[in-house]
Amino acid sequence: MGMASPRLPRPRREIKRKGMQGKKQTKIVATIGPASESKAMLRALVNAGMNVVRLNFSHGEHAWHQEVINRVRELSLELKTPIAILADLQGPRIRTEIAAPLELEQGAKVTVSDISHKESLEGENIVFLDIPGIIDHVEVGHALLIEDGTLELTVTAKEEKSLTAETKSPGTIKTRKGVILPDSEITLPIISEKDKRDLEFILGEGVEYIALSFVGSAEDIATVRAQMKAYASDEARLPKIVSKIERKEAIRNLQSIIAATDAVMVARGDLGIEMPESEIALLQKKIIRESLKAAKPVIVATQMMKSMTENPRPTRAEVSDVSNAVIDHTDAVMLSEESAMGRYPVETVAMMSEIIQKTEESPFDDLYHALDLNFKNEYSTMIRSVYQLAQSFRTKAILILSISGFTARLLSHFRPESRLLVATNDRRVWNELALVWGIDPYLFEGDERYDTHTTLLMEEAKKDGKISAGDRVAVFLGRTPEHGTMQLVGIKEVR
Repeated sequence: MGMASPRLPRPRREIKRKGMQGKKQTKIVATIGPASESKAMLRALVNAGMNVVRLNFSHGEHAWHQEVINRVRELSLELKTPIAILADLQGPRIRTEIAAPLELEQGAKVTVSDISHKESLEGENIVFLDIPGIIDHVEVGHALLIEDGTLELTVTAKEEKSLTAETKSPGTIKTRKGVILPDSEITLPIISEKDKRDLEFILGEGVEYIALSFVGSAEDIATVRAQMKAYASDEARLPKIVSKIERKEAIRNLQSIIAATDAVMVARGDLGIEMPESEIALLQKKIIRESLKAAKPVIVATQMMKSMTENPRPTRAEVSDVSNAVIDHTDAVMLSEESAMGRYPVETVAMMSEIIQKTEESPFDDLYHALDLNFKNEYSTMIRSVYQLAQSFRTKAILILSISGFTARLLSHFRPESRLLVATNDRRVWNELALVWGIDPYLFEGDERYDTHTTLLMEEAKKDGKISAGDRVAVFLGRTPEHGTMQLVGIKEVR
């Protein structure tokens, strides 16, 4: 038998460094980790199409998170580009704690305990869970699902300090991986002691969004808002809350959760364990539809481009997954391990950007004939009229003055074909809008003359090539300190 020819590495995909962000409407959230933490990598990710940085507080010390936040803020100023920061709290998640990975064959026996017994138990194949007393709620016959259910154990015996469990298939148990106990009746508080420490740190850093894991009800969101207020001063601006929909209970209470939250995440990993896998695509569409009706930004997450953690190209199924999320009209799609620890983080973001752009250019991305809202008031009626006016006159862009960002988010809800160019003088709002579909935010910090912002916006958009002389634009002013009411300026021609 002859020697096999050496496998040559594939050339890396060429990354378009210029102008990528301005072309797509759907935003990209990228999780930052060891593969992407440097300032050079963060810059490359922004140039490839990243709009939002996700920091996973299940991992990393505060000092590391603070360093990344500082780099993102510096980069945002250098590039004059809004970059929102999403701090993802661990929440009431159970995680493994082991000294080294355990390679297990099918049928292997494992001892499972919790960290309250860590000092008193010794031996091989021991896995500790990080919540004291958690094994008290687990009985013989119950399942333990580890790392999004990729490894399943079944409890075969129970003793005072430990459980004996058997693997249903070969696999590896690693440390700090999530554990779900689908057969066990466990009620954990929405915010743990670790979350409280993390939340206090996050508030001090002034991030734009926090994500809540395992939300089950509107009351959970109220609990976290109250906790934030307890840590913050009366005049402090609190981060907006992104509620992760990943539990059966959350599906049952979906409308009340969406009404109470600021934004939504379709967290398909744990949702796919709690709900039948065959229903996940349908649930994704339902969650996006309800979020759109409430004019709340929505993110689709989990394993969108997972194969690119190790490979330079995605699978065809992953390409379809991203395209379908865009066709569903999500505000953003999210990367996790692909950008945090993968071999090709920049290539992954660039590929996701390319898929988004191709899908948005296609006829399959057209929105419903009349997208409805589940609330009616004078302001939303005015916003709809701006959308309809822009559609009727086929304007190149809608120019918006939005001091709080509310007007911009409401117009984004209609997914207009015209560009959404938004002027604000508030840096926090500028960064927040980086998550919202279709919005190109412009910051005029320190300029309190609201009546000049639309002129400045038109000039800057012309410099960026987003509008040109002869284009028609619709101009809309949100509520301003001078006027106190909304004002539709009308259709203007760019000169």
